[in-house]
Amino acid sequence: MKFIWIIPLLIGVFVLFPEIYAETITQNLEGGMDIQITYPEEIVSGREGVISILIKNNGWENKEDISFGFSLSAIPTLIIEPSDRITLDRLTQGGSYGENINLQIPNDASLGVHFLNLKYSHVLVANNKTPQSPFFHDIAIPITIKEGPSVTIHTKMPESIFSNAEFPIETEVLSKDIDITNVRIKIIPPKDIEFRGETLHTFSKIEKNMAVAITSRIITPIDEVNIEYKLPFQIIVTYTDDVGLNKEDSQTVSVVLRPRTFMELTTDGGIWIGSFFIAPYVSLGTIIGIPAGAIISLLIRKKQNSSKKRPKKKKL
Repeated sequence: MKFIWIIPLLIGVFVLFPEIYAETITQNLEGGMDIQITYPEEIVSGREGVISILIKNNGWENKEDISFGFSLSAIPTLIIEPSDRITLDRLTQGGSYGENINLQIPNDASLGVHFLNLKYSHVLVANNKTPQSPFFHDIAIPITIKEGPSVTIHTKMPESIFSNAEFPIETEVLSKDIDITNVRIKIIPPKDIEFRGETLHTFSKIEKNMAVAITSRIITPIDEVNIEYKLPFQIIVTYTDDVGLNKEDSQTVSVVLRPRTFMELTTDGGIWIGSFFIAPYVSLGTIIGIPAGAIISLLIRKKQNSSKKRPKKKKL
């Protein structure tokens, strides 16, 4: 039986992703008015999504009576907070204004892409004295509604491994749409593989768009292999979603165990030369698994054998 031991470092690393899986619409309008709208890539039915609106007056003339109005016909019973209409009395040169709009998607909303229409208007004040006719502009914001929240599992490991060496394996869990609680991450190795250390990791909570990464080390068998074969690992994640339902997601990943070539570099900086391993953390000349005295003896014996084979000079 071949054995692989994995020594978990048990490092639960919380990584904050700067991007929130969102899309952005940028519009450059009359009079130097710039609008940037950031909206979620997807919104789960029955949950909330946030649209962020940022406007800036890059023109040299003031703008008055600025307004944003949302049309609700695309998604019936959609709730917009704080209001489906935003108004500003004035925005001077170089001024800016930002607002977050919460969208409460109804449970019975049809799945797929819907376009939320945003009607924008402003009045340009010519020479900062004379108001002009209102300027109107429509912006279509695509809103994709999906059935349920998604939890993704990403496992990173080498494509192939060889015997008597160490290799990294990292499993990352990310909840894209909601906070999840009572999280259990279980790693199930193949039946003929021995897994040393913790195979189950628990977290009380994983926040939305915050990843948890578990980093471990795979230590391959000492015995050499003559053929390639795959070693499957299964990762199962169970959790409780934001409405109290218990969910499960899983992933199966495989790594190829192959014969070692004549020269192989390991991830920790060591090197295999044939059946000899030179460690990266020892002094020069130290070879793991081979006593230094034995190496010296081999060199001396080789030199002696070479001397014996030299032809003797004939005496005159």
